[in-house]
Amino acid sequence: MVLVGAELAVPVIAERQGNTPWHPHHITERYGLFTLILLGESLLASSNAIIEALHSEQELAPLISIAILTFIATAALWWIYFWPPHHRAIGGLLADSLRYGYVHYFVFAAAGAFSAGIEVEIDVLTHHSELTETQASFTVTIPIAVFIIGIWWIALRANADRVVNTVVPVGALLVLLDPVIPVPFALTAVFLIAIVVVLVLRPPLSVEGGAHG
Repeated sequence: MVLVGAELAVPVIAERQGNTPWHPHHITERYGLFTLILLGESLLASSNAIIEALHSEQELAPLISIAILTFIATAALWWIYFWPPHHRAIGGLLADSLRYGYVHYFVFAAAGAFSAGIEVEIDVLTHHSELTETQASFTVTIPIAVFIIGIWWIALRANADRVVNTVVPVGALLVLLDPVIPVPFALTAVFLIAIVVVLVLRPPLSVEGGAHG
């Protein structure tokens, strides 16, 4: 753990002598592509589970419903991630770029945990797990909340107005209420759709920071 911490500290120490030339659009594009790969794993997990269920004669209705909800949640997370202009988030080194890079560790981990949580949900539905439905639901809702809060903090917050900056973090916290209902993360899908609707209606602020009409 000490060596991991030392390696993660290399950019902070090395860049004190002078900033390495880099292109903000290219850097943020790399982060975005890796995020797409991680989110795609959730769709792959649900698709594979349905295919396996066809061979094992499992009841398909619950699996189809979770597949639909997975698609909605994945699409919503994609929209939330790519809504803000990420290249604006990495201006200064210490204040912006390092925060952007390091917080992405949690964003990537949350995206990966989301896909793993989908598989846990499917295992519970097909009676291959000893977890309760509430516990399984938390394996999905917690990663979603961490993902949204992370993106809001490093990229979305500075490019949004007051309405967006209220709806997004509050919506991220509300998804944690999902485990109290019996349908697997259906409430989460509703909250995510609501966030996306707000983002569609209220585009990012201009470079000058002008308000929306």
